[in-house]
Amino acid sequence: MIAFIGSVFSPYYYHARQRGQGEPTGYCAFNIALHGPGSTRWAMTERSGRVVARNQAELVIGPSALAFDGSALSLEFDEVAVPWPRRLRGRLRLLPTAMTSRDLALDAAGQHRWWPIAPSARIEVELTQPALRWHGQAYWDMNAGSGPLEDSFRHWHWSRAELPEGAGILYDVTRRDGSSQCVALRCAPAGEVEEVAAPPAQQLPPGLWRVARGTRVDPGHRARVRQTLVDAPFYARSVLATHVLGAPALAVHESLDLERFRQPWVRLLLPFRMPRRAG
Repeated sequence: MIAFIGSVFSPYYYHARQRGQGEPTGYCAFNIALHGPGSTRWAMTERSGRVVARNQAELVIGPSALAFDGSALSLEFDEVAVPWPRRLRGRLRLLPTAMTSRDLALDAAGQHRWWPIAPSARIEVELTQPALRWHGQAYWDMNAGSGPLEDSFRHWHWSRAELPEGAGILYDVTRRDGSSQCVALRCAPAGEVEEVAAPPAQQLPPGLWRVARGTRVDPGHRARVRQTLVDAPFYARSVLATHVLGAPALAVHESLDLERFRQPWVRLLLPFRMPRRAG
């Protein structure tokens, strides 16, 4: 699940900004993605500011609402999947093992910041449509920026791996000016975050849309794509079998190609996956 305020990938928000308009709260969405045999669904309906409300503890976007009570993050959602219209309705509760207080700048100007709020957490999910329920491990972070991503970055690769003690996170960015940065974090269960030396880089095979995928893996080991969850014109989400920060691990991985995202033909395709509704 991703909550967007001023959806960075929205073609509607992009065109509004080109006209010198575009208040972020007018372009909000919950992206709910379900991956599983026979149950894969994707919802990302953008909504106007008329049905958006937020304060320090709650965010409401249309029929779905996210709230944090100091100990658990809860989402109740009622969305419609695309491109085949099927209901995606249910609730989830994310319970952080611990929370961090440190955010990091991803660009030299500090316009884009990333905060791994809860590197390790537990999650409880109960869906009514489709009828599914499970619990397991989870992760919670936040990105915030004061400008379009594509103006600051060319591409990035991110991954989060569950380790025997805590979690390992890699964030590899290539900026628009050609400079690069890799953040490698070892996150302890109690919330301590240690920045460590980044492992060597490794390229991964691209998917159908040929988005370049890359990661970092401990010397003497190789990472492999275990499953591709999302294969889109400018974005790929995958599950990796890897060895990172001293341990074998499964990692959730994403690659974002903002050079591809800048292409007009990509923005023409986006409404099929990101419809917009007034209410």
